[in-house]
Amino acid sequence: MRGPDVPAKALDARALAALAANPGCARRAILDGAGVDKARLASALGAPSGFGQSQFALTRGNAFEAKVKADGGAELLRLAHARLDPGAEPPEGAAVPDLTAHGPEGRTARTSLALREATQAGGWTLLDHPMLALDVAGSLAFLEPDAVVVHPDGSWSVVEIKSFPMLDGSADPAKVGAAARQAAVYVLALEDVAARLDPAPVVRHRILLVCPKDFSNLPAACAVDVRKQRAVTARQLTRLTRIEEIAETLPEGTCFAPDRGAEELTAAVAAVPATYAPECLSACELAFHCRERSREEGAVTRLGRPLRAELGGLTTVEDVLAAARGEQGDPDDPAVAALRRAAALRAEALASAQALADTASADAAHREVAPCP
Repeated sequence: MRGPDVPAKALDARALAALAANPGCARRAILDGAGVDKARLASALGAPSGFGQSQFALTRGNAFEAKVKADGGAELLRLAHARLDPGAEPPEGAAVPDLTAHGPEGRTARTSLALREATQAGGWTLLDHPMLALDVAGSLAFLEPDAVVVHPDGSWSVVEIKSFPMLDGSADPAKVGAAARQAAVYVLALEDVAARLDPAPVVRHRILLVCPKDFSNLPAACAVDVRKQRAVTARQLTRLTRIEEIAETLPEGTCFAPDRGAEELTAAVAAVPATYAPECLSACELAFHCRERSREEGAVTRLGRPLRAELGGLTTVEDVLAAARGEQGDPDDPAVAALRRAAALRAEALASAQALADTASADAAHREVAPCP
């Protein structure tokens, strides 16, 4: 599907989290499952992606991460001790094992070995950019968290380092939510590693989120509970086994290779149903293309998932307006009844406003023609 000479784009935690956050989008599921480079595909479709970080943001993020991990991760471990495990012994002289190995498979095996050794040794251990593997629809996705901390009691915690600021002890809830969904993928991968050990270590569901403090470059941290995100992600990733069912519904020879013509690619993409929502703009490279198609179809999902949920079986703006006018829809349907009530109130408000305007106009005209005393 991605083309005979096109290399597969590996799935990362950000992509898996975005896919789990929009499980109804068959288009993203099949493209990610086939390893299609959606950024190149979007450019070939004439709707270049606005998704991703600028080079400046990447450079700033890398510099901040290097500062947090300096001196053997002393500051990072101090934050982990303060926010996640204050009752443990202070992290003095923590181990930082070398995770160098050949290829992702070798790095994954080296990480598993380091985790086992750190759990048995006790004390604090910091794993800098470990490599984890997670089975997704029958294939391995290799994931690289910013760090994993092994606590003195043998439990494991995921560390996410982000460059967005933490102002007065709190960060942007939307960005924290995205970081939590990404960290939940790492938690699932760590649980796979832990399940192969006897006894299995505890993978903590409170991750450490490290961000710049206020407008400085000093690190601040908070603990984020990702139990909800982990449960949702696990459930949705399990559903990815349905990718084969999606593929069976596509026309013979469907291909998403970016060197194909725009017309052919448009038809191929249109053959797979999508579930666009405004949140896609910050999570998917095809968001601009899907938004245009959603507008053309008049789909209510482009107005947001909460509104879509409230409207029940009314899936287009045309259907919504027709129901409000009383032209279609079941009057016993709560959504239809609410729309008609809203339309009646609007008509009443407009009539009242027009009556007031007419009265004001008549009064003004009367004052103009009234004789002077």
